[in-house]
Amino acid sequence: MSGPLAGIRVLDVSTLFAGPLAATFLGDFGADVIKVEHPRRPDAARGHGPAKDGVNLWWKTLGRNKKTVTLDLGKPEGARLLLALAAEADVLIENFRPGTLERWGVGPAELHSTNPRLVVARVTAFGQFGPYSSRPGFGSLAEAMSGFAALTGEPDGPPTLPPFGLADGIAALATAYAVMVGLRTGVGQVIDMAIIEPILMLLGGQITAYDQLGHVQPRTGNRSVNNAPRNVYRTADGDWVAVSTSSQSIAERVLRLVGRPDVVDEPWFATGHQRAQHADELDAAVSSWIAARSTDEVVAEFEKAQAAISRVYDVRGVLSDPQYRALGTVQTVDDDELGPVKMQNVLFRMSETPGAIRWAGRPHGADTDEVLAKVGVTREQLAALREAGIV
Repeated sequence: MSGPLAGIRVLDVSTLFAGPLAATFLGDFGADVIKVEHPRRPDAARGHGPAKDGVNLWWKTLGRNKKTVTLDLGKPEGARLLLALAAEADVLIENFRPGTLERWGVGPAELHSTNPRLVVARVTAFGQFGPYSSRPGFGSLAEAMSGFAALTGEPDGPPTLPPFGLADGIAALATAYAVMVGLRTGVGQVIDMAIIEPILMLLGGQITAYDQLGHVQPRTGNRSVNNAPRNVYRTADGDWVAVSTSSQSIAERVLRLVGRPDVVDEPWFATGHQRAQHADELDAAVSSWIAARSTDEVVAEFEKAQAAISRVYDVRGVLSDPQYRALGTVQTVDDDELGPVKMQNVLFRMSETPGAIRWAGRPHGADTDEVLAKVGVTREQLAALREAGIV
């Protein structure tokens, strides 16, 4: 095993996306991750998205670099075995509703009694306390509650939820970061991660703007309230390209390129916020110029002008893009069930201690015997545990 987190053992006792994805991020950089699932009710993520010959494809990415173990934590013997695993671990990630682990006798008190230095990350929709803490919840509710959905969509359309687990993904990144902070302290502690909170932080200064100005940010479609032109535009080929002008110099280059140097000298063009108030005029200039040209010509001219542009890709564009190829963003992993399988690479590159995909997501319970043997469970005991439905 290699990577900067080699020697760190993580128990992933969570399901679906935020908790498991946080564990994946840790495993990508060498942590020894043990995925604990119910013997008869595997992680529901195994049933999300498409499958090939009965093999779930999203799980191959979400479950990568993890050993898979089955335990019924609701039974005393299952709980005892989890405590045995926790005694040798550094981190435990769970996302049951508050009070569930305590009811099973494996709450933070019992975990820290077994292992005082354990970092316990509790990932829930609403947090461990408060009036909503006992409610069921998923990332979609966080996208709604945070204000994200209210900001997303066309001005005359409904609030829009993303077609993927955005809030879960943001919470996963935050959880992995929180775990590393917890490990850095060197003392056992509990992390309370509410999925409704990290996405709220990424929405910027809207709370402060409302507090100080009473301002409520409206839906603006693909436009921004902070700069213009900023939108997607259709080329003569029928393709879409995205243009952003977050910096003043880029905005000036774009308008000169599309034949409207006159607006650059307008007083209102001096700041992004003022330009956003003239988005109709600026969009009309950019869209008409782009609509008259092929995609290749548009991209080439923008690049020549050192203005920011990107083609709007679906997955086929991602796989064929030369920049993604140069970065190695997509890797091919050999898998016992599927053979060679492509997936996203680790999140970032480190010059001296890089991360790696060691294996794709494993079948349900594939490593139970190996992992439990390391905490003293014999073959005879394993057979009895299986007979009792505990593993």
